[in-house]
This record gives sequence, structure tokens and C-alpha cells, in this order.
Amino acid sequence: MDDDREALRAHLTARYGVSPELPEKLPGVASLARMANHRTIRSYAARPVDPALVRVLAAVALSAPTKSDLQQADIVIVESPEQRAALAALLPDNPWAAKAPAFAVFCGNNARQRRVHELRGHPFVNDHLDAFFNAAVDAGIVLSAFVTAAEAVGLTTTPISAIRNHPHAVADILALPAHVFPVAGLCIGWPAHGGSISPRLPLETFVHTDRHESSGLDGQIAEYDSRRNLTRPYPARRADDVFGTGQPYTWSEDKARQYGQPERQGWGEFVISRGFKLV
Repeated sequence: MDDDREALRAHLTARYGVSPELPEKLPGVASLARMANHRTIRSYAARPVDPALVRVLAAVALSAPTKSDLQQADIVIVESPEQRAALAALLPDNPWAAKAPAFAVFCGNNARQRRVHELRGHPFVNDHLDAFFNAAVDAGIVLSAFVTAAEAVGLTTTPISAIRNHPHAVADILALPAHVFPVAGLCIGWPAHGGSISPRLPLETFVHTDRHESSGLDGQIAEYDSRRNLTRPYPARRADDVFGTGQPYTWSEDKARQYGQPERQGWGEFVISRGFKLV
């Protein structure tokens, strides 16, 4: 128990720079320590992942909470080599998409709910942004649950949001019907190495009591930039030809550059083409 507490404290300190105080009695501390030790690993051992195991993990992940019991998440497990190759070709900046032993795409599905209305003869009157939002959140919850389940059996995973860069092509490859849309891909495999804990902004940046508080945000970003560069500096700079070379390269500089260039400009059009109304 003491070893698990110390492991949890160490993992949280590595993540946030400091660990929150741990209650004297902390049930499930071993499980919490494993979750806090989530690591970024994009290299996979040359070992297949049993398709039966992937389906078990999918079943476990789909046991996660779902808004109003609407059950609006789908998992498309991509086993066909041709389909894997077609998806990987869309993701040249994510080479692990082609190399991972297993791959799945997590989708939001509002089509089932609409079919329920047809079957029961009731109008679908809430045809607005919330219909899309609920399905997207359900898919995100299931994705997170799958990652946790995969790590519990020793697998590692890599989510890939870049599939939304080519949503029409992904929808065609996976034969997604109207009101079903991709949220993220997920690489699944046995880890080739131990990986490392990715540092995050200070915990107080995210966790608030009673009222949202962001007055210290600038200092928190500066502290994080410095701390992250000590343990996990960026190996390369993004778009110096656009933004120049004069700035120290930090997390905040990288993220400002990433979203300082056009990306997924057609995503809204795609969502509308799926049949959703976004107002």
C-alpha cells in the first residue's frame, strides 16, 4: 500500500510538478497509480494483438457512462489490410497508424436515436447542435474508457484526431451512414519501450473550487513552459518559415503555432453533410 501511495505521488509530481495531498485512507490507490502513470508510447512491439481481446476491450469501453442511456458511440475495428492502408495513407504525419498491430476508429452515432423515433412514431424535435454534441461526447467517453481498459491488460494506445482532417474520405472508407461521424482513430499494440509521463500544466490550471479562476493563467503557462523544457523539450520546431526563429521554443509557442495555421476548415461542412444542424 505504501509503495502504491508513493508511486501515485511520484507520477502526479512528474505530471504536474507537484502532487496534491493524498488522503490518509485512499481506496483503490494501486489502480489510481496505474492510471496516473499513463505514458505516451508510439512504438509497438512486433507482437500481434488478438482480435478477440480488442472486442473484449470494446465491450468494456462501451460499458462507460452514456448521456441519458442514448448509447451514441460506435467503434469500428479496422482489420482489413486494404482499409488500414487507405486510412494510413491519409495520415502521413502519424506513421504509427500504419505500424500499430491493431487500429480502431471511434465514432459518434446519432442515427440510432433518429431510427428509434421512426420506429416509435415520435417526432425528432431536438434537431440542433445538442444532437451532434451528445454523440461526440459519448464517443470521447468511450475512447477514454478503451484507453484505460487497454492499459489495464498491458497494451498501449495512441489516439489520432488527424482522421478529422479527411472526414469525407474516412466516412467513405468505413461506410459511415448519415448522422455517424469519426471522432478519433486509435492505434493499439504492445509497447516497445517504457515510454515517459507527459508533463501537464499545473493542476490548479484545470481544477477549480466553486468558481472558475484563471487570474494566474499567464504565470502557470510560463512555469509549465520552463518545467516541460527541462524534461521533455520539443525535438523540432514547427513552421519556422512562417513564424520565424527568434522565439524560445516552448509548449505555448508550439501550440500557438499549431493553431496559428489553418486546419480542418471543412469540418463544419462535413458535419452538416452528415445531416446535423449546428444551431
